[in-house]
Amino acid sequence: MTVVTPALSTALRSLDAALEVPRSEGVALGNWRWVVRQRITLVRDALIGESSDPDDGWLAARGGTAFRERNQLLGRLSALGPTVLEAADVERVRDDVKRLLVDISHHVQRLNDIAYDDVEMELGGSE
Repeated sequence: MTVVTPALSTALRSLDAALEVPRSEGVALGNWRWVVRQRITLVRDALIGESSDPDDGWLAARGGTAFRERNQLLGRLSALGPTVLEAADVERVRDDVKRLLVDISHHVQRLNDIAYDDVEMELGGSE
């Protein structure tokens, strides 16, 4: 069964909130960069902590796809870490991180769908 940790949901909300700070509170740019970088690390750690272990062959294939997708997301997170601290165009970086948040949210939804399908198959489904 696929497990999405509550830490991942919390980390995603925390990063999303940090992305809004410079617009809403006038925080110094250097502080904003550092907070966003720390929140990216929290998302990365939570994403690494997710596990997938479907027993069924059909779910195993979907779990494998989700695992590859997770690794791609981790690569994007790793690439954005230094960019957040160094890029001159902060709005572009912010947009890139926002886009990544959406993609991670879609990934989490796919994991939840796999978990739901796994439970439904165990209980006999609607057939």
